[in-house]
Amino acid sequence: MKIGFIGLGNVGGKLAGSLIRNNFDLTVREIDESLTNEFKKLGAKVAKSPKELAEQTDLIITSLPSPEVSAEVMESEDGILNGLTENKIWLEMSTTDEDEVKRLGNKVLSKKAIPLDGPVSGGCHRAATGNIAIFVGGDRKAFEKILPALTIMGRKVLHTGELGSASILKVITNYLASVHLVALGEAWTIAKKSNLDLNKTFKGIAVSSGNSFVHETESQVILNGSYNINFTMDLVLKDTGLFDNLARKLNAPLEISPKIVEIFKDGQKKYGSRAWSSMIVKRMEDLNKIDFRADGFPEELVDNELEEKGYEI
Repeated sequence: MKIGFIGLGNVGGKLAGSLIRNNFDLTVREIDESLTNEFKKLGAKVAKSPKELAEQTDLIITSLPSPEVSAEVMESEDGILNGLTENKIWLEMSTTDEDEVKRLGNKVLSKKAIPLDGPVSGGCHRAATGNIAIFVGGDRKAFEKILPALTIMGRKVLHTGELGSASILKVITNYLASVHLVALGEAWTIAKKSNLDLNKTFKGIAVSSGNSFVHETESQVILNGSYNINFTMDLVLKDTGLFDNLARKLNAPLEISPKIVEIFKDGQKKYGSRAWSSMIVKRMEDLNKIDFRADGFPEELVDNELEEKGYEI
């Protein structure tokens, strides 16, 4: 199977890296030529446009920063849609809106091609080693056809149901991660002002009912002071906005979600759109005139688990 990959950013570049590292026939496209040049050195082919990439490959993967960018890559004159033919598969691995992936999916179907949504979860450090989780929505047979590629990019792969279901689940998980992160800012504030040993506090939370994936990962770079989680404020606002919009569409009044959006908007205003998302806890540090520093924590997360072939869960 010939695979095309568009979007070689923080996550996409690592997913595509797993494919080229495992000897898949890979063609890439990215507006930053320095990134495509690196993949070319590793043996990947480089397409001049999304249309050309779609014409030359069987599975076309997009991993892009927003629904608007995905729409442009799909629908422009030299976009993916104009390069699709019967039985080709489009896999949208961006975090996007259910309605939008279905809208584009219908256009893919009109070309007699097959749309799937396949967002990932678990952090950039796990994307780098092929140990990230992948949710996939859409036709079951198409999912099974591309499963060999999915189990190289990710460790645990879940078929979630119809097209769009994976995007809903991804938005839910990102919302929960954002809630956990904001809560950690308050938890670390109380720990610091109570003069607790922050190293021991980290261990205590990790073995308790208060533990979370966010604590195990993001607390480390918070305590280091780098805040470097390879994910930015603007992306959190995109994701929390998608969740909040979904709730309104479903006529589901919520209490915490609007507050999370408000908090991250304030964080973006204070620290900038491209500030690391973990810096949201700095609102508590600044408000309380404290910091959450502790020795022995890494500047950036590294996945120490061995790379293993993934599997469907």
